[in-house]
Amino acid sequence: MDAFRKAQELGYDLVEVAPTSQPPVCRIMDYGKYKYELSKKEHQSRRHQKSTQVKEIKLRPRTDKHDLEIKIRQIKGFLAEGNKTKVTVIFRGREMANQEMGRAMMATVVEQLADSGTIEYAPRMEGRSLIMIVAPKS
Repeated sequence: MDAFRKAQELGYDLVEVAPTSQPPVCRIMDYGKYKYELSKKEHQSRRHQKSTQVKEIKLRPRTDKHDLEIKIRQIKGFLAEGNKTKVTVIFRGREMANQEMGRAMMATVVEQLADSGTIEYAPRMEGRSLIMIVAPKS
């Protein structure tokens, strides 16, 4: 009770620091200011974190050579920014019979990205899509 009265006189709060110890440990402090400083520290630490996103590039088995080069350039840009990239080749209708065209396209993409990225998830069929994930080289 004495500590509470003293905190009231000084215009501060009585904050319980270690309630499980015998006797419980308390501190006289400005609790609002303490919470504000904690939030500022948390905000600063969050500012310096780098969040990675997963970008996606969609292709078709019959995508032309030049269009593929542009898509690969786009993937290299994503990797340079530090983002992972999901490369998807979508098959429609009768294209499912010629999956080797899509696999050849993925092999070209892997070959072109050898210097700027590493394959995190090798090309695999998921339903009607051939999917691969490329991560930036560290």
